[in-house]
Amino acid sequence: MAVKIRLRRMGQKKAPMYRIVVADSRSPRDGRFIEEIGTYDPNTDPSTFKIDEEAAKKWLSDGAQPTEVVGKLFKLAGISK
Repeated sequence: MAVKIRLRRMGQKKAPMYRIVVADSRSPRDGRFIEEIGTYDPNTDPSTFKIDEEAAKKWLSDGAQPTEVVGKLFKLAGISK
């Protein structure tokens, strides 16, 4: 099973808010997920995000692949493989 760390869209029309989730790569974007490890709000200035660092490091060490945007958020938070 290929596991990805990616964004799950929440919020209203034209006002998105995202949850950072660990999910099977075959599941839909807003579908089933394994664990929620953070949030990301691009509507604020500057954008805000909260990430559970321990959970993120655990999933990265177990082989989960972050998407491009989540990888950038991890880099800003100081989380690396």
